[in-house]
Amino acid sequence: MGEGVRNEEEPREPSQAGGMGTLWSQEVSGSPWKGAGHGQWCGWTAIQVLGLLLCFSVLLFYIFQNCGPRPCETSVCLDLRDHYLASGNTSVAPCTDFFGFACGRVKGTYNSFQELARNSWYSGSGEEKAFQFYNSCMDTRAIEAAGTGPLRQVIEELGGWRISGNWTSLNFNRTLRLLMSQYGHFPFFRAYLGPLILHTPVIQIDQPEFDVPLKQDQEQKTYAQIFREYLTYLNQLGTLLGGDPNKVQEHAFRSLIITSRLFQFLRPLEQRRAQGKLFQMVTIDQLKEIAPAIDWLSCLQATFTPMSLSPSQSLVVHDVEYLKNMSQLVEEMLLKQRDFLQSHMILGLVGTLSPALDSQFQKARRKLSQKLRELTEQPPMPARPRWMKCVEKTGTFFEPTLAALFVREAFDPSTRSAAMELFTAIRDALITRLRKLPWMNEETQNMAQDKVAQLQVEMGASEWALKPELARQEYRDIQLGPNFLQSVLSCVRSLQARIVQSFLQPCPQHRWKVSPWEVNAYYSISDHVVVFPAGLLQPRSSTLATPAVNFGAAGSIMAHELLHIFYQLLLPGGCPACDTHALQEALLCLKRHYAAFPLPKRTSFNDSLTFLENAADVGGLAIALQAYSKRLLWHRETALPRLDLSPSRSSSSYAQVMCREPSPQESYDTHSPPHLRVHGPLSSTPAFARYFRCARGTLLSPSSRCQLW
Repeated sequence: MGEGVRNEEEPREPSQAGGMGTLWSQEVSGSPWKGAGHGQWCGWTAIQVLGLLLCFSVLLFYIFQNCGPRPCETSVCLDLRDHYLASGNTSVAPCTDFFGFACGRVKGTYNSFQELARNSWYSGSGEEKAFQFYNSCMDTRAIEAAGTGPLRQVIEELGGWRISGNWTSLNFNRTLRLLMSQYGHFPFFRAYLGPLILHTPVIQIDQPEFDVPLKQDQEQKTYAQIFREYLTYLNQLGTLLGGDPNKVQEHAFRSLIITSRLFQFLRPLEQRRAQGKLFQMVTIDQLKEIAPAIDWLSCLQATFTPMSLSPSQSLVVHDVEYLKNMSQLVEEMLLKQRDFLQSHMILGLVGTLSPALDSQFQKARRKLSQKLRELTEQPPMPARPRWMKCVEKTGTFFEPTLAALFVREAFDPSTRSAAMELFTAIRDALITRLRKLPWMNEETQNMAQDKVAQLQVEMGASEWALKPELARQEYRDIQLGPNFLQSVLSCVRSLQARIVQSFLQPCPQHRWKVSPWEVNAYYSISDHVVVFPAGLLQPRSSTLATPAVNFGAAGSIMAHELLHIFYQLLLPGGCPACDTHALQEALLCLKRHYAAFPLPKRTSFNDSLTFLENAADVGGLAIALQAYSKRLLWHRETALPRLDLSPSRSSSSYAQVMCREPSPQESYDTHSPPHLRVHGPLSSTPAFARYFRCARGTLLSPSSRCQLW
């Protein structure tokens, strides 16, 4: 069958006629006519037969007229219809570019958070503080009016710096302690709480995260260019803060020298793994001997309050040699160049705080980012709208309250029940499909079905995240104002205290990796749980509106995540009991299938990284359509009013999930670009080609199709 095994199990196009024919045959089979023999017709007159046929014709017309898709007139359906009409571009040929056909006029991203922000909340409540913070983030006029004043105040609290002429002799460990505990900034190393074994939290000391995108194997020319661009950026920061240009130049250069030397101390992860030194358990006292320049007990105690630390406290150190060299460098500079060390720490803090500053700092940061991406041969990043950044920040600082609020307002019990019903249908379709895969033997099929049966499902939000005491907290330690920067800093301190407090409590079996209002579902291998956040199941993201839309959008995502349970089977040697030849043929077919699609300009992706996601995309849509076809046997369909989106086009709703403005692919991205995520699965769906009458051999109607899942 060409490049692979043709999919003989693809669901037939669930057209109105086909669906009603099935219902009609079921009604007849249960009628009084059942069992009547052919010979019984012989005594009937021609007029009786014609009369009966006429009655049948009238009845059949009535059934087809009244049992077709009912228009859905709810506000959700009307909003969804308007969204589909606004995002699509019908001038594009669907058989050659369905992404353009469905998504050609997409603008921006739906903001369900803004809908919540319009409500009024109880005075002094956590909800009120959350939306006060969001509104202050959106108030760019006030941020511009404050200018550099709030940041200058922060610098003065840290002792000032030489470039502004207001300078207090550096108390290094006092400044470092303040940076770590009050500003969340770690200039020489990272210190964080994280689980090590069996979810047990422990303080970990790791290598720093440099703002400059340096690499161990970087070419000298590229290294020098990056150095120059970052030097220009640091000069801008110092000048914006009123520094003397000559002093700014010197202090910015010295800061980069410090960064360069610290970078040279790093040892790559692969090297540490080869040496068997990924991490080492030490006490605070032992750490003091390794890196004596740092007052470890004082700095860590301030950072991880309310934990009670002592010199005998055990820590995890990820790179002992780095800490030794870092400490020696700090001691050298404290003897001869204390003011440069102070400037280095403050310039790093200014970079960290730049998202909370006025447009001059934002502009300098964007320009640096664009230059660095050019030098590292990465496509430019599109500018994100202000509201999106503010939603992200508000969600970071007020997640417990907003999680409960979002689920209460946007994911009521009926929506959750519909989502669980949809998931059950998808899961059952997957189990049915597993039994028919040609490359799986019976033993592997049984194992796969057991894995699906044992899977945990979390829908909407985790029970742990919605505990009443978390939802009702008032964030008394957060003081909003008098300016946005001070609000951010107060939230940073509050968040750090809550993180520490949460690690001191009994740890849930599974911690969610996404917020409930996000649209990213995922499967956790370690906990064997699949997570579908409430934001994914909203009308404008995947939607729970009509069944045709539900199965094509939310259903395909659910099936996609379920298939990740079995990703190891697709890896070399991952399924020794399988029919290796059949499996390899199917894998090769899918790789060739995706390789045949042309890429838009300035789009690139790593096909070796995206293959497993491509396989889940194709299989997920096929499973969702199979589940939808089964539903049509027993349920009457609804359709969006005055929109050509009948049940036979449930695959079209799949494309809407991927509709977004193009963005550059990162080198580590495991997903294909959106247009490939649309074209790959839909071109593997015969019903799609039939509905749009795509000529055989066109891009979305290939002469042969693959069956992996």
